[in-house]
Amino acid sequence: MKLEIDKQNDWTILHLLEPRLDAHNSGELKDRILKLLESGDKQLVIDLSEVRFIDSSGLGALLSGYKNANLHHGSLVLAGPQSRVKSMFELTRLNQVFDIYASVAEALAGE
Repeated sequence: MKLEIDKQNDWTILHLLEPRLDAHNSGELKDRILKLLESGDKQLVIDLSEVRFIDSSGLGALLSGYKNANLHHGSLVLAGPQSRVKSMFELTRLNQVFDIYASVAEALAGE
């Protein structure tokens, strides 16, 4: 999985550089999120701006990350989903679980 990790203040930002988040790469994302949390990164932003497609495996990996962040007394928010990806969160009502921001900048500002 192609991704970049940035740190800004107390936030760790995972920029997903893949057009798809699906069964082929969701397990790697799930593992990466857990390793970050276990190493002490407590506030995560997942940048979805490059992701054009997400399936149930991708949603599951993000939900697992969200639950693990809570278990580690942290938080995981999403930023920049394209319209097709955002509609998947709405269809599954996961938009009621996640804090979803229009951009990474808005996520960092909590707007």
